[in-house]
Amino acid sequence: MTESPFGSELRQRRERAGLSYRGLGRLAVVSAGHLADLESGRRRPTREIAEALDRTLAANGSLSALLRTPAPQDAESELEALELARRAAASDVTDAVLHCLEHSVDSLAMAYSTTPPAELLPRVRRHQRFVEQLIDGRATLSQKRRLLVAGGWLSLLRATVHVDLQQRTAAGAHLTTAATLAEQAEQPEISAWCLETAAWDALVRGEFRQAAELSQHAQAVAPAGGSAIVQATAQEGRAWARLGDRGQTLAALDRVEQFAEHRPRPEHPEHHYQYDPGKMHAYTATTLSWVGDPAAEQVAREVLAELQAEDARPRRIATARIDLGLALLSGDCKRPDEAAAEVGAALRSGRVVPATWWRAEEVVTAVERFGIPEGRDLRDEATAARSALGE
Repeated sequence: MTESPFGSELRQRRERAGLSYRGLGRLAVVSAGHLADLESGRRRPTREIAEALDRTLAANGSLSALLRTPAPQDAESELEALELARRAAASDVTDAVLHCLEHSVDSLAMAYSTTPPAELLPRVRRHQRFVEQLIDGRATLSQKRRLLVAGGWLSLLRATVHVDLQQRTAAGAHLTTAATLAEQAEQPEISAWCLETAAWDALVRGEFRQAAELSQHAQAVAPAGGSAIVQATAQEGRAWARLGDRGQTLAALDRVEQFAEHRPRPEHPEHHYQYDPGKMHAYTATTLSWVGDPAAEQVAREVLAELQAEDARPRRIATARIDLGLALLSGDCKRPDEAAAEVGAALRSGRVVPATWWRAEEVVTAVERFGIPEGRDLRDEATAARSALGE
């Protein structure tokens, strides 16, 4: 992993001060492992930790200043291109502008799987504002409808990011907006994804029965040939697994398999709102782990191997490690030391988002109950990772 500007500055200042990781950690109240991860770029610093290191190393705020990173250049370039196309046409909305906008919406949905949610959120927000400006301008009925569709997808993506960050009030507001725009544009696929996203939020909150019901509602609304119906069915299976209903869980997984048999691999499987066989495989690993199925470990290992070979989905790799950790704790032959290693790797990656934290915490707590040294070490890593999330 490439050393970040923050990590490089921290390393240089620590070495000039003649401090080891442990020595600096004692002074700044940060674990040695956490400092090593910050320097290597495996973990992102929080504002509080950067300020503490600034004070300890007498860095005059230079470390904190490195957190003020500008918006990604590609996002700004997209918006500049959109605005230029609009002005060149001397009109508020043209087909060229709409085409560029729709491409940008897809790009943001594809960036979701690799971009930390806190970084993706401002990009989505800026594109929403652009759509708002266009909706207020002159446009034909057809153009208005395309704007409503783009706005619906952007509002849905923004709600999804807020769920990841556990900002539930904002998530609910943007889900409502997305559902309203979907209804106005007569887009049942977006409507179904809104219900599926609400089901995921309910699952995170521990409202498993509600998650199952919302998933079923999403399936009833979703077009037969779309991606939402597959995702909602998989989500229903996960809800039944948390409720301990093995029969309903396996029935849902069977339906997902039936859907998968008749669908080609999408051109852009990384697109969050398009059917992805790899994602469905990962969902199966999660579901089997939750329901305690003996096949969970093998499926989880297959998913992790596939993702590592691809080396492009860091967040999904972290989740797959958590799934494998849970699977290693189920069945007759439990291996808490191996489970600790997998979840520890997930935590050190810095890719466990707030909405997924409860899943990691379940495995950490389960490993601790075995009373092994790895359990204590894993708890220390979990505490450091939680601190890095700003919690």
